[in-house]
Parts: sequence; C-alpha cells; structure tokens
Amino acid sequence: MKTFAIKRESPGCRARAGELQTRHGIIHTPTFMPVATQGSVKALSQNDIESINAQCILTNTYHLYLRPGPEVLNKFKGLHNFMNFSRPILSDSGGFQVYSLSKFRKITETGIYFTSHLDGSKHFFTPEKVIEQQAIINSDIWTTLDVCLENPSPYSLVKESLKKTEKWAKKSVAAFLKRGKNKSGHLLFGIIQGGTFTELRRRAALEMAGLDVNGFAIGGLSVGESKEEMLEMIGTIKENLPPGKPVYLMGLGTPEDIWNCVEAGVDMFDCVLPTRNARNGQALTTYGKIYLKNAGFRKDHSPLDEECDCCTCKNYSRAYLSHLTRAHELLAHNLISVHNLRFLLRQTEKMHA
Repeated sequence: MKTFAIKRESPGCRARAGELQTRHGIIHTPTFMPVATQGSVKALSQNDIESINAQCILTNTYHLYLRPGPEVLNKFKGLHNFMNFSRPILSDSGGFQVYSLSKFRKITETGIYFTSHLDGSKHFFTPEKVIEQQAIINSDIWTTLDVCLENPSPYSLVKESLKKTEKWAKKSVAAFLKRGKNKSGHLLFGIIQGGTFTELRRRAALEMAGLDVNGFAIGGLSVGESKEEMLEMIGTIKENLPPGKPVYLMGLGTPEDIWNCVEAGVDMFDCVLPTRNARNGQALTTYGKIYLKNAGFRKDHSPLDEECDCCTCKNYSRAYLSHLTRAHELLAHNLISVHNLRFLLRQTEKMHA
C-alpha cells in the first residue's frame, strides 16, 4: 500500500507538498513536529498541541523505556492512550541519546550497553529490542537503531559507525517485517548517517534505499557542522533516494533552516528549540527572534507577532509576557511555547499553498 503521495512539486528546486497516511490520520508535508520526548511537549497540554494544529509529535524510545517503562505503556496499550492524544506520533529509536549521553554507554557490534541516567541500572539495546519497544509505545512511525556522532568526527570513526548503523538497519527492518507488514498500519523510517563525508552519505542513502522502509530519516546533522556542509549532505542524500518516500531531517528547527531544507527536498522536521527558547523568554517572530526580558518590552501593548493566529498573540501583550518572564511565572513557558511552535507550523503551512 502506498503511504506517501506527492501532491505538488516546485519547478525550481526539490521542494514538494505531500500527504503521509498513518493510522491516526494524514500528515500534510512539509511539517514540523513538536518534541514530546517523555510523552509530553514541555509546558503544553494535549489541547494546546491540537490548538496549534500540530499534525504529528515526536517521542523517544530510550526515555519512555526507562520511564514510565514498558509495563505501564503495555497496560495502556501504547502512548496514545496513556497521554490521551489522538494524532500521529513518531518515535525516535534512541540513537541520538547514545550520542548525547555518551558517558553512560558502550557500543558493540550487536547493540548498545547503557547505564540509566535516572538510577544507574544497566540495559542493552539491540536493533530488534528497539523495534519491540516501539511496538509497546505503539507509535505510528518507528525508526531504526543508529549510531550518531558529532561533527566533525574522523573519517575512520564515521565509516565504522556507519557499518553498524547499516547492519542494525537491516536487523531492524527484518524485526519490523516479522511483525506483519501493513497488517498493523505502523510505518518504519530508516535512519541515514555518514557524517559530513559525501562518499559515506551517498553509500548510506543507497543502502537504505534498498531496504523495505516507508521513509527516510536523516541523522547526524545539526550536530556541529556548518550550514553549507549540512545542505551539501542533504543534497547528496536526496540524489540517491527514491523520490516517492518522505524524508525527515532529525533535530532541526530554526525558521531559516526549515525553509532552506524544504527547498532541498526535506519533508519533516523536529527540534526542541521552540520550547527551550520559550523557557528562556525568547520568542520567534516574523521580524526575527525577540528577548522578552529586554526593557523595551515592559510597556509594549502589541502581541508577539501581528501576523500570528495563536491564542497567545490573540490574547496577551508583549508587556504581560515580559512581566511573566521576569517574574519567573510558569505561565510564560506555556504561552511563549504555544506561540513559538505555532510560528514554525505556520511556516510549513505557507509552503503547502
């Protein structure tokens, strides 16, 4: 069954508008996915997520495995019921956590040994176990286990890590297909690594294109490389992937980057930036980022962004938001996060037109 349909393509670049069919509805691409690492988008309720018209959220297999744990999620038959959310969910396999929590792990040929950052308990993730855990999470889109490195990393290390990623991808696909392809309606995205080396990115794309996956996730970018290097790697990858499947760039979320990467052919994005910035009193606007702690906003009657349709901009002034931020009121986290996420989602909605 075809799960992704391209509706429009730009004649001057690789930009396109598409529809990705999931068990919990159609995702119109390009799209930005708010990050719900532990089953919660920070400072937002599920009603808030729907109010900003987020079509899909991202969660994390590593974190949900440790807390609340598979027993709890099994009891609720998955994350949708547990968090009372009715829209699509994509689950990251946890490879990035292997990178970001490197002092707690050891990578082997067969998987990853890691120590819980919560209680020091010992665990082992294999490609098959990660698929099993995503089945328990019962997300709509699953991802393969990978090895993520910072940029720049030595060629020899990137090549060796890519070998593991490719080997694990094949095992992940086999474990996924063993569960019954298309019977459950779940989708699988293969993660493409290769650092900032053109040869390795080309190889990784071709390898993944040969596997039975529903889409592709680009990993290992936005982790230290320049913008020019990032776009060059995306171009190399896109040249070697089949055109009829969605492409998701992991961990990228500035407005400029989203526009540039959609032009390069990317369909899906996620990033913690909008909510992290909100907790620091930073808001995204049509005319650039603003810092609400600055004195100039203390008596400003205007909304964060005159062009924004979010409930924050409709109901609250910059002056009030500046006050909440200065007073360290938790409501500021909610109101600015709602706006920042809606701002990015509006950017992708403009691309559909």
